[in-house]
Amino acid sequence: MLDPSPTRRHFFSLSSTGLGSVALASLLNPKLFAADARDPKTGGLAGLPHHAAKAKRVIFLHQSGGPSQLDLFDPKPKLRALFGSELPDTIRRGQRITGMTSGQKALPVAPSLFEFKQHGKSGGWFSELIPHTAKIADDIAVVKSMHTDAINHDPAITFIHSGSQQPGRPSLGSWVSYGLGSENANLPAFVVLLSLSNTPNADQPLFSRLWGAGFLPSNYQGVRFRSGSDPVLYLRNPDGIDRDTRRAMLDGVEKLNRMHLAAYGDPEIETRIAQFEMAYRMQASVPELTDLSKEPESTFELYGEDARKPGTYAANCLLARRLAERGVRFIQLYHRGWDQHAELPSHIRMQCKGTDQPSAGLVTDLKRRGLLDDTLIVWGGEFGRTVYCQGKLTETDYGRDHHPRNFAWWLAGGGIKPGISMGSTDDFSYNIEEEGVHVHDMQATIMHCLGVDHTKLTYKFQGRWFRLTDVHGNVVRKLLS
Repeated sequence: MLDPSPTRRHFFSLSSTGLGSVALASLLNPKLFAADARDPKTGGLAGLPHHAAKAKRVIFLHQSGGPSQLDLFDPKPKLRALFGSELPDTIRRGQRITGMTSGQKALPVAPSLFEFKQHGKSGGWFSELIPHTAKIADDIAVVKSMHTDAINHDPAITFIHSGSQQPGRPSLGSWVSYGLGSENANLPAFVVLLSLSNTPNADQPLFSRLWGAGFLPSNYQGVRFRSGSDPVLYLRNPDGIDRDTRRAMLDGVEKLNRMHLAAYGDPEIETRIAQFEMAYRMQASVPELTDLSKEPESTFELYGEDARKPGTYAANCLLARRLAERGVRFIQLYHRGWDQHAELPSHIRMQCKGTDQPSAGLVTDLKRRGLLDDTLIVWGGEFGRTVYCQGKLTETDYGRDHHPRNFAWWLAGGGIKPGISMGSTDDFSYNIEEEGVHVHDMQATIMHCLGVDHTKLTYKFQGRWFRLTDVHGNVVRKLLS
């Protein structure tokens, strides 16, 4: 039963006269006064997409920690003659470096130990560490000229996924689900999958705010799926509670929530009602989604045997394909272990062994099923690694520090031109020489592929209109098919 004694907020919200009620109602529920009409089919904003979309969904394979572009995608054979020499001042140009190497007496050049070869009709260069990715050279676009504003992990990964180095902004997936809604009413529009490192270094922290909704309504935040028997916590009914009992309980809770909604006008109450209903539907859809027993042997040959083990990168890539098949709008996969400040040669071998085949397998699988054309795949980390060694340099071992000046991503599918390589760097893979792509540019391009003009998808918060790319970002036309 509702408390009969009215609070100050309650009094004004129920008042039928005066500007106070109007002002308060607009604060409590901006949708009452904003043009926020929704598509009845998808739940997305009316009027979106802004233009014809090439991609219906996104799978973002985030390699947390910063993969070394020098050892994977950006060959610099001339460096072998410069082994152990000091990084020239003309290359560094006084640029900021992290506190982890700023105190070193020297910044010795560390050439990659790994061989590079050209692959496919496109002739793209790939390291021996990623032979499976090399096989899909003609299906992907490699960008060697990514750059970011952040030099440390937390602000850098926050920047990649929210457009700001400061916490609190909505994540990319939340912006997409807010704008475009979902094609499947029985699964969340935005799903998050986490996999552990393939190296001993598994301590790279990941925070739920990376897939949070920020100031957007909370139903647009990502829903994290976990490994094990309960992919979503508290989704399964406890012993003694059947589906009919659960339905009756939810009906009763909804009546109470609607009474509170009518009394207070708080839009988060409506969000809570919707999320309870989504959870009820997910009780039926999630077990079917995560049941891999009907997948043929050829699937596991494609992704690798690790795809049978829940929580591995391979298993999550396979699950990402199953989510894409079912119309989930944004699938975010985080894979830790790329922060190789020491023992890079041995650790990056382990990491690539666990990620190379599943990443390529996902592209191949989607292509075989006719889903690659309208699914955008994005692979990359928050920054790259330095050409100079962190710690002791030997003929067989080196470490690399954070490097925001340039790093490499690859993309495939929905609206991306396949088989191209974009951007170039100097002989030290330290500075971009041509076709730089800023983080905001890439965010704008991802949105464009989904049919969204990044300058028009906005949300008013605390008196200011916000967007994913803030006041920056240009669509990278060269990447588009």
